[in-house]
Amino acid sequence: MSDATLHATTQDPDDFAVQIADQVESFLVAVTEVAKGDEPESAIPFLLLEVSQLLLAGGRLGAHEDIVPEERYEPDLGPEPDVDELRENLARLLEPVDVYSEVFDPYEPRKAPVPARISDDLADVITDLRHGMAHYRSGRTTEALWWWQFSYFSNWGSTASATLRALQSVLAHVRLNQPLEELDGLDTDQSMGDETLEFEAGKVMAEEIAGPLGLRQLK
Repeated sequence: MSDATLHATTQDPDDFAVQIADQVESFLVAVTEVAKGDEPESAIPFLLLEVSQLLLAGGRLGAHEDIVPEERYEPDLGPEPDVDELRENLARLLEPVDVYSEVFDPYEPRKAPVPARISDDLADVITDLRHGMAHYRSGRTTEALWWWQFSYFSNWGSTASATLRALQSVLAHVRLNQPLEELDGLDTDQSMGDETLEFEAGKVMAEEIAGPLGLRQLK
């Protein structure tokens, strides 16, 4: 067992919970602020940073031994907070690059890529994190850690990882002045929720997305 894993499994549970909760809260606050659209020029770099930091918390949860909830059945938390407004605001903010191509399971052979949206991904991650935060704020620390760990493996970990790759790719294309190719081979009529994803034909030049998003290119 590595030193990092050993530390993750032997650290004081209360200290560990506080640290994870702080990272989760930081992400929730930061993405909510980005979605307001007050600073579009820094949206993608800031989201890249926040998703990267969140995945550090996810890695710590993943390296930790299995967390077992204190109660057999999860307490009812009531209705989940609505994330539709946040999702829509992010979609408008990221419109030039919101849609990207993703393979859900890299270990499943010959799995075809599917269309995804950064805005949908971030909203889904926030839904998972808020659920755990509701437990944490109600004093159910072990339940919160269990939920964050479970949903990291089952949903938000892979979703955030895919989002991170998409955000990093956007910045790389812009900074290196490389065109974004057409997303060939994808079912452009595939439904994601209530919306239909459509892909623009041809190449999207880096300078075309750099302007609206306020990104600078490397000379």
